[in-house]
Amino acid sequence: MFKTTLVAAAAAAASISVSASGGIIAAWSFTSAVPAGSVGTSFTYGAADSGEQTAGSSVSSSHAAAATTYSSPAGNGSQFSFSSNNWTAGDAYIIAVNTSGYSGISVQWDQTRSSTGPSSFSFDMSSNGGSSWTTLNSTITVIQAGAAGTNTLSWSTGGAYQAAFTTVVSAGAGADNVSAMLFRIRSNVTTSSGGTSRIDNVIVSGVPAPGAIGLLGVAGLLSRRRR
Repeated sequence: MFKTTLVAAAAAAASISVSASGGIIAAWSFTSAVPAGSVGTSFTYGAADSGEQTAGSSVSSSHAAAATTYSSPAGNGSQFSFSSNNWTAGDAYIIAVNTSGYSGISVQWDQTRSSTGPSSFSFDMSSNGGSSWTTLNSTITVIQAGAAGTNTLSWSTGGAYQAAFTTVVSAGAGADNVSAMLFRIRSNVTTSSGGTSRIDNVIVSGVPAPGAIGLLGVAGLLSRRRR
């Protein structure tokens, strides 16, 4: 009986490996608020709330100004986002994730700003712990939610998700199969101290190696058999 189950599992795994086109490695929907009074040059929100490899993952923010305040206003159709003020050129949101066993990595996120917040960002990656960075997109324009001419509404807890705020960047082969991959969303400009930028719905995805998919298929079928 057990041998029959293994044969069935192997067949199902083969089917999965043929049909699978990608999966979520780590995703942050920011389900909880940043603690009130969070101030300083950096703040780490924490690990992804979903995905196949959430262990050791994090989203953080790094700023030059010690007076930077971190908060969680309404997201893009959700209760919370991750926001900060006091933006100087070079300040960034940083995503840390393990892409081992995955290729074809892409990063997606939603972002908006206040009227005086930074409107231009770059997107970089580092596969060596931040010792060096490669710029994948040098100019990402961030719009103010609800501003005249944008055909958008302000982000709100009860509002609908708006695709106009979503950016997707393909990371290329340099991000494949890296145990400590870093991505950063980096401001190109310096703004007034009160200007804010916020992000929501951060998703790192990729295509799992065929062997990894097979193991997932076998594990899933054996788990169901034990029940």
